[in-house]
Amino acid sequence: MAHDVAALVEELTTMAAADQRSSVHANSDDPAEQLAWRRLTARHGDRLGEIMDEYGWPTAAMVGEEAARAAWLIAQHADRQLDVQRRALKLMQQAVSAGTAGPRELAFLRDRTLVNDGRKQIFGTQIAGVKDGAPVPWPCEEPERMDELRAEVGIEPFAEYVAKFSMS
Repeated sequence: MAHDVAALVEELTTMAAADQRSSVHANSDDPAEQLAWRRLTARHGDRLGEIMDEYGWPTAAMVGEEAARAAWLIAQHADRQLDVQRRALKLMQQAVSAGTAGPRELAFLRDRTLVNDGRKQIFGTQIAGVKDGAPVPWPCEEPERMDELRAEVGIEPFAEYVAKFSMS
């Protein structure tokens, strides 16, 4: 089992590194670059599905912080594989309840899955676009409670968060 876990750690971190290198092409003007990004995330989503079948959710206790974060990133970017995202969300919720995963990452994945499902997000983590130089979030369930809900899971206030993205 130890060898399997070591191989899993290596695989997850390698996939996340490829994801990070390629993510700049997600909204590229070049269709070939966009297609390459979609193929990469689909391949990674498929593989994450297999990993969840075999190991459940790869928690930090199992694979270490870096590889656990890599698994979360892969789930986060499996936008065209809602079944994989929903499964990751469910397994990650169980891990958070058991104290083996973080509520912050879970909040991001929950919002991402809700938006991909055509529903309103909860924490305002998903940005729809930019208007007049300011990031605009996808619609939120309770916009007036967004910062309170964000604070509960360790996410900075919305204004601080979007300041990172502003085009000024």
